[in-house]
Amino acid sequence: MAELKQMNHSPIILGIDTSCDDTGIGITQGNKVLANIVASQTALHAKYGGIMPEEASREHLNVIDSVLEQALEQAQLSLDDIDVVAATYGPGLIGALLVGLNYAKALAWARDIPFVAIHHIEGHIASSLTVLDDAKDITLEPPFMSLIASGGHTSLFQVKAWGEYEQLGRSLDDAAGEAFDKVARLLDLGYPGGPVISKAAEHGDEKAYAFTRPLRHQKTFNFSLSGLKTAVATLVEKQPDAKPEDVAASFQYTVVDHLIYVCKKAAKETGLKTIVVAGGVAANKRLREAFADTDLEVIFPPLTLATDNGAMIALAANKRLEVGLFEADDLLKNATPYLPLAPAEFKEGVRKKR
Repeated sequence: MAELKQMNHSPIILGIDTSCDDTGIGITQGNKVLANIVASQTALHAKYGGIMPEEASREHLNVIDSVLEQALEQAQLSLDDIDVVAATYGPGLIGALLVGLNYAKALAWARDIPFVAIHHIEGHIASSLTVLDDAKDITLEPPFMSLIASGGHTSLFQVKAWGEYEQLGRSLDDAAGEAFDKVARLLDLGYPGGPVISKAAEHGDEKAYAFTRPLRHQKTFNFSLSGLKTAVATLVEKQPDAKPEDVAASFQYTVVDHLIYVCKKAAKETGLKTIVVAGGVAANKRLREAFADTDLEVIFPPLTLATDNGAMIALAANKRLEVGLFEADDLLKNATPYLPLAPAEFKEGVRKKR
């Protein structure tokens, strides 16, 4: 792997994420986002009501060159200005991951610059780093917690140090975004579920239906939304005249209540008051409002970085370089669809002084 050259400025990093259905390429320098281009595949998959993996892979191949050109243009840079290339290597859809990972490796290899392989969840955790430059009163130094809530993941981590993570809790079934998609389908609201349920809920009564908070008596910090989804399905079947707006609002209220309750419980038991909330569901207005009413110090990424994107991958790569955490040879890492974010993942890494 090419060594990071000594320079008198923070490295300019190009990050690529093709872990699922969006082709994201971002460019960062330090914690500043110079470019963030995402080619959405929502329209492509909407007719299926969910993501078709093979279609997603093909579309990544179709648009990735164009997305790179747009990112360079937005940053007003050329490839000659890029110091480091980073890409997601897992978790995600295997075909989709391979497109971005191999594309990034080829760029780094051809230009003889370092390549950094990034865990997708680590990218989400790092997505909030960009707010630090704009809000001088906010610091984000470990230890802190991070809730990742998206279409594929709902997990709670303790960030002990950058590159050192402990999973405190996880979804036992449906991820939050997945549950939103399924309930939106039950209510015939459209796809993707998060935005359409949020919009419908604005015109509904969130106390119309008293859904039970999942895992009310658990001693752990896990999440479960499959039962709530089933409760919505049962309600719709028994009360076909129920207003979709009221059902959407009541469902959203219960999901938010569940997420907030688990995070507050974890904060109380760990003593950690700072929490980064990231992933697509972090864009949910009701969730942001509910966290604001807690005594937690909550940090959200900008809305443009909440969903999957390449800038968050570049931000994560910069942080790894900054703290001197390098992998033995990231160019040899393969796409890994099931990849836990845990200390064991980083055992091959060695800390070096820059």
